[in-house]
Amino acid sequence: MKNSWTVIKKPIVTEKSYALAEKNIYTFIVDKDANKNEIKNAVEEAFSVKVAAVNTAVFKGKTKMMKNMVLEGKRKDWKKAYITLKEGHRLNIM
Repeated sequence: MKNSWTVIKKPIVTEKSYALAEKNIYTFIVDKDANKNEIKNAVEEAFSVKVAAVNTAVFKGKTKMMKNMVLEGKRKDWKKAYITLKEGHRLNIM
């Protein structure tokens, strides 16, 4: 079993995530290889809350031009998790 903090990289703090937090949905950047069960267990263990649902989205890294348009690089692929908590549970991360 993976450590909670190797599955959860960091919370996403944006205006959209603040709006979702009012609906008891929190967003995190998570390990690309983690599945929904691992993400659920990691959040429940790390924050002592009950998770109702986990939705995930995988984002492909963009290709970017660097060094005066001579070299081409690529950003990393990453995974976002939308965590819905059960009624009565709150996270105080924002």
